[in-house]
Amino acid sequence: MSDFDDLTKRREDRHSKRVTAFTIAIARALGVPREQILVMARGAFLHDIGKMAIPDRILRKSGMLDDDEMAVMRQHCVHGYQMLKRIPFLAEACETVLSHHERYDGSGYPQGLKGKEIPLGARIVAVANSLDAIISDLPYRRARSLAEARAEIQTSAGCQFDPEVVEVFLKMPNDIFEDLRKNVDGYIVPSE
Repeated sequence: MSDFDDLTKRREDRHSKRVTAFTIAIARALGVPREQILVMARGAFLHDIGKMAIPDRILRKSGMLDDDEMAVMRQHCVHGYQMLKRIPFLAEACETVLSHHERYDGSGYPQGLKGKEIPLGARIVAVANSLDAIISDLPYRRARSLAEARAEIQTSAGCQFDPEVVEVFLKMPNDIFEDLRKNVDGYIVPSE
């Protein structure tokens, strides 16, 4: 494995862990039952597993993707779903993997689901995934602050994100997300 491959794998692993930690925190704040949170956590951790089927030239591209590349990248949701749906204990989690890029207004992908048609886990992962993307360095842009992330997510409530999930997310103290981000490598699902 090259140094670049190792760096990319570590970055994706940390991203999945942070999205999982953020998803658990938001789900707990929403009052989701523990059993459902465990399913959501599996879906959050595996949300990008379908990227294994995406060509390296697209995954490793340092700039923005063009329309054709974006169409290929968008297939990662379906690829991930196909990979996981045959595994019994991941059957529920694979719905989150399939739907995490759906948009509350119905303009998302891959199915164009709208509002409550989108599984709750996917609606929470959408916020957690965007939060991590905004506050992390990406190949094509620098990280932005948690305040900027909150403002962007708030602006997208009702179109990209479930407004109820956003409302709960915005009420959560910054230190929850800052602490999770700092400690994600040692983060374990709470037992309560």
